[in-house]
Amino acid sequence: MPTILGAGLVMGLVGALAIKLDGPIFHAVNIVFSGGWSWACFAFLVGYFRPSRLEAALLASSALAVGVVVYYLSKALSPVTPIGMDVSGASSGGDGSSGILMWGMAAFLFGAPVGLFGNLARIPGIAGLSFRLLIPLIAFYETSVRLDVEAATAGPVPEATWSTIRVLAALAAVALVGHTLWRWRTRHDDPDVGADSD
Repeated sequence: MPTILGAGLVMGLVGALAIKLDGPIFHAVNIVFSGGWSWACFAFLVGYFRPSRLEAALLASSALAVGVVVYYLSKALSPVTPIGMDVSGASSGGDGSSGILMWGMAAFLFGAPVGLFGNLARIPGIAGLSFRLLIPLIAFYETSVRLDVEAATAGPVPEATWSTIRVLAALAAVALVGHTLWRWRTRHDDPDVGADSD
């Protein structure tokens, strides 16, 4: 458990500190860690690698909350204008202690179901496929929206990063579907394999 909470803490620090460093690599790292899909992926993976569903939900929830609180606390201690945002005269929901508390509670609440979905993704075959596709679909949708809404003002690095993530998400979804169908067909072609795994 301390290792998983520590991973959440590190994720929060990396995401918040990357934007404070110069260079396109750090810019791209910040874009990845400031996206909701990467946080969902973290909670999902925590749940995937836990043996029980209850443990998956609780640890994913706790670790995600730790990471998000550290992320927003680090940003609040040394604020930087968000990528592609005009913050003149506008206040961000993540500013101040109330914003940190709000995002921390949201992470705690949403981390549990995402961790549970990660655990359910362990179900073999087609039954678990919809859970395994969750993160690629979230990443594809989020980056598509960002490309439509923010790409024109964000600059070349965010646009290239979002485009790359979207392509990788689509490839991951195709690979997951292909692998599941291949395993399903193999089981049905060889009844002994299906009998052994049931």
